[in-house]
Amino acid sequence: MSSSLQSKTQRFSPNVIVVGDSSSVSRRTAEMIASCLRSHPNCVLGLATGGTPVGTYDELTRMHLADGLDFSQVTSFNLDEYIGLSAEHPQSFRYFMQENLFSRVNFCREKTHVPNGVSSDVERECRDYEAMIARSGGIDLQLLGIGHNGHIAFNEPGSSLQSRTRQVALTEETIQNNARFFESIDDVPNTAITMGIGTIMEAKRILLIAFGEGKAEAIERMVAGEPTLDHPASLLQFHSDVTVIIDSAAGAKLSEV
Repeated sequence: MSSSLQSKTQRFSPNVIVVGDSSSVSRRTAEMIASCLRSHPNCVLGLATGGTPVGTYDELTRMHLADGLDFSQVTSFNLDEYIGLSAEHPQSFRYFMQENLFSRVNFCREKTHVPNGVSSDVERECRDYEAMIARSGGIDLQLLGIGHNGHIAFNEPGSSLQSRTRQVALTEETIQNNARFFESIDDVPNTAITMGIGTIMEAKRILLIAFGEGKAEAIERMVAGEPTLDHPASLLQFHSDVTVIIDSAAGAKLSEV
């Protein structure tokens, strides 16, 4: 364990739930989020973007339309946003959230927060974002995906356990992985605003989801490996309430679950 982690002596085993396929991951995840809303209608959610949570957002939308799941009192904070993309840009994370969740249920727009990717003062934007999370009372339930290299949000390998919301440079691997969402890899921004690992670790509960054999090694290192800055998701072992929901393919390298 690196010297920067030596003071973190207490490790916890994440609660790992393995289900059959990606649709089952989405349903189980949505059920857990819905349970949070029903028991705590004015809860604070931390939300993620990308391909992984789309099914979860579809299922939450179905619950809203069919069962009246209520988002009207919920406050949300997204993990990250590309620098240089406005909220109206089709590949911005604000646009993604509007299309995949916010406009489909009864969120109050003023209670949904995504970093401003076109802020004229990025450092101030980051400080203000941290302050808004603090004023809200902190995040009750944080939804996360996981990158092939173990990144969570845009915290790439080497990110500090104490890191806060900040501007980061994206690795070439992350840029290549995200190029499928853009017309050309040259259109992918190379910087972003992201919540830091320290910010994420302050959430009361964390829910990490993944599916597909491509995530199997990342999940194995996250759940069973030594915590290391080289694999940011492994640092979640220092959080006392982490649930991991994966399909059988993503869990293929776990010897025990």
